[in-house]
Amino acid sequence: MTDLPTAAVTAKAGTPPPDTPREDLEASTGSSTALLRTIVGSVLRPIGGWMSASGAVYLLGALGIPASTARSSLARLCARGVLERRSLGDAAGYALDPGALPMLERGDARIFTAVDADAPASWCLVSFSLPEHQRARRHQLRRRLSALGCGTVADGLWIAPARLEAELSETIDELGMRDQAVLFTHAIALGDLSDALPRWYDLAAIRAAYDGFLARHAYPVADLDPTSDTTPRDAFARWVRALDEWRVIPYLDPGLPLAALPSDWPGAAASVTFAAMRARLEPVAISYAAAVAAPDQTAPPPARANERAAAR
Repeated sequence: MTDLPTAAVTAKAGTPPPDTPREDLEASTGSSTALLRTIVGSVLRPIGGWMSASGAVYLLGALGIPASTARSSLARLCARGVLERRSLGDAAGYALDPGALPMLERGDARIFTAVDADAPASWCLVSFSLPEHQRARRHQLRRRLSALGCGTVADGLWIAPARLEAELSETIDELGMRDQAVLFTHAIALGDLSDALPRWYDLAAIRAAYDGFLARHAYPVADLDPTSDTTPRDAFARWVRALDEWRVIPYLDPGLPLAALPSDWPGAAASVTFAAMRARLEPVAISYAAAVAAPDQTAPPPARANERAAAR
């Protein structure tokens, strides 16, 4: 899945490590490229890591993306090192770039791992100080910490739930900042966290993300039944759009303690909805993608007239 890629980089002192293609966190959702990244993360690996070119265009067509835009998005992800062009026999297609696999696995761990929000709160702290002539490196570190789900205690002091320890340590190493950034682990906050969290995190923005997801996807569970009138193509589109919207939320809320959040916090309801959608729709979406674009497919299956029009 899409997450914060962390390809190793080497930097000279005072020079920000160059952003590699896979370091770009596709923070926005809903764009053709973001939806393609979600397809790559959610269905490309289960169907063998390769998809035909025509099948890839057809899958994006199920999401209402025109063929020309789909081809541009495919080229963009090749340039970013997420996909690579690869033919199988006479069939042109795209394969997952091996270098992108760790990124996707880290995304899986963040997106699909349930967080015990009732567990006692334990924290990591990242303290750093970089001189003004290294402001580009300072900006990059802040960007990465924010993307990982850290909150801001002070200008050079960031905080995150203890479960982010490995990701934070890895990020500091990759940016070559062991001399400038110090990671403190297993910190216990004394005092009223319900007053502190709104200072550290933008709770209004996190709430809005949860509320938006529920507004668009909190249907009765019966509506998710793949044996209903919903076609596999519709189920595929519904799952990909839901996952594309959800995948950024665990980075906005990396597991903030429930006891310190407002009593009407929507996180639990949104998590239950996402889990129900995954259980009902993900297997159908993978099967549909396999039928359309897997290695033993060289062309998408016949479509009804309205589906063909949507794919064009």
